[in-house]
Amino acid sequence: MAGPALDDEEQEKPLDPAVENVRRKLIRFMVINLGVLFIALMAVVAAIVYRTATRETPSAEAASQVPSPAESPAAAGEIALPAGARILGQALSGNRLSLQVELASGRQAIFIYDTVERRILGRFEVVEE
Repeated sequence: MAGPALDDEEQEKPLDPAVENVRRKLIRFMVINLGVLFIALMAVVAAIVYRTATRETPSAEAASQVPSPAESPAAAGEIALPAGARILGQALSGNRLSLQVELASGRQAIFIYDTVERRILGRFEVVEE
């Protein structure tokens, strides 16, 4: 069964002018905030697209920069370390080689060696505090 019929007065009752003013302000506030949110979202999407489009892919050039004659191994050379030094560990990253060394005095040091330029870039003493 149908509910009670409402009078035309109750259905189309005009809003109080103060309430209508508040409603208009809320709609304007909502439209402005949605616009700002949309612009911020487009800025984030544009930044993501820019980053993926300009990202450089790692190349195999770092390994191929070391000269490799046909009759010798791909990489060969000498690294000059202090007399009596003993290598404890190593790590390779691109064309940089990190050597953990125990010196003749018993102290430890880390040497950074560039395989392309064939020179030691840095020496870091390992000390206790």
